[in-house]
Amino acid sequence: MTTTTRATTQATTQATTQAKKQATDLLVIGGGTAGFGAALTGARLGLSVTLLEASAKIGGVMAACPGMPWGAAYPCDRMIGGVMGELADRLFAMTPPAAEKRACTLENFGAEIQYDHDIATTTMFEMLEEAGVDLRLGAVATQPKMQGQRIATVAYFDRHGAHIIRPKMVIDCSGDGDISAKAGVPYELGDTGGNMMGVTLTFMMVGADVEKVFADPDPYFTRQAAIGIAEGRLHPDLAKLYLMRGFHPDTVFCNSVVIRGVDGTSPADVTRATQEGRRRCLQMAAFLRSDIPGFENARMMNLGPTVGVRETRKLEGIYRVSGADLAAHRKFPDGIVACDNPIDDVMRTDASMTHDAIVSDGGYYTIPFRALVPREVSNLMFAGRIISADPTAFASVRGMPQCIAMGQATATAAALALRADVMVQEVPHCDLITALQAQGVKGLGQEPLVS
Repeated sequence: MTTTTRATTQATTQATTQAKKQATDLLVIGGGTAGFGAALTGARLGLSVTLLEASAKIGGVMAACPGMPWGAAYPCDRMIGGVMGELADRLFAMTPPAAEKRACTLENFGAEIQYDHDIATTTMFEMLEEAGVDLRLGAVATQPKMQGQRIATVAYFDRHGAHIIRPKMVIDCSGDGDISAKAGVPYELGDTGGNMMGVTLTFMMVGADVEKVFADPDPYFTRQAAIGIAEGRLHPDLAKLYLMRGFHPDTVFCNSVVIRGVDGTSPADVTRATQEGRRRCLQMAAFLRSDIPGFENARMMNLGPTVGVRETRKLEGIYRVSGADLAAHRKFPDGIVACDNPIDDVMRTDASMTHDAIVSDGGYYTIPFRALVPREVSNLMFAGRIISADPTAFASVRGMPQCIAMGQATATAAALALRADVMVQEVPHCDLITALQAQGVKGLGQEPLVS
């Protein structure tokens, strides 16, 4: 064995041994928007926080779909506040601004935030650094070890091998809920028939004449798309072209290519869908250049590295949010974030999509904390798109700003539970809401949603 090889082996062994001894107050699994909100909040509340992210970048859908706008941050045209509000304000205040609030061109959606993708994700990394979060990229959580109804340890691996971490609290923000499911939390896949929303691969067109592109009064370009489909130049599922003005002046965000029949928990399915998506994106970019005025000199950039998965497991919580709750504008005593998003249901069994309003003008609902808490596991919560919700409610509650707020709420609850030495199921809802209001989250409890 050479000196270099021996030194490398010793360093690897030492690193593995140290990792296996690691303990943390709060383990956050998944560095998407929910995981970002959870890890940042937990660290700010004085907890030692370890954040495991399987990929090389935080952001979740932001990383898979560069340029995806933040929708639903402004129910009733008012910012939800909290970590989401702080992140937006940081970007708004930059010189020049790295984000701006805009009206959405699609029906029944309110204002959204467009932003510079690289500046936004760098800012999120910086916020985690400032708070002292122990962020581990390329780290995949694989198995919880249970002691009764409590998670005692979680196994994960990275390029150095397998490791064990001993958390006091766990928040599953993985998007798929693998660890929660392995811990015994019941779940459903997709809708009542097991059908999941289609996955999407996005891209940017750069160098476009944006004013010319959006001179057409039809926001979906249905007339042109029908011609492309009839001539075999577009996939039949592209009957509507979802195009949005990008943050930068000559950019258009293309959120159109949806692949159906994909199980987002299957690596093989995701791989297949990503390659199929690449083919359709290239086909669509060529069609835009040839058939949509304003794209003549544009080129494709920022093709997503993988498909964005909308839906897999929905875990069983103490409470299951229903479409009826949303339609009634229900504001729960333990509501942790406001929302008025439409029912954004995308290609489950066929090419149909809905953007139906779920609340009337000027109305909103709140998402209950109990939908993020399992019935039995005493030190586990979950946040993001694995929320306990029926298919109708799920299609509305899954916005990235709401996911950030879910993460913020669960981390706040973790801090309260640890301080009081109680199970997460026993955290007083009034204490949680008071703490979130002190962190700037708006529209909770009896307080109105104000600017």
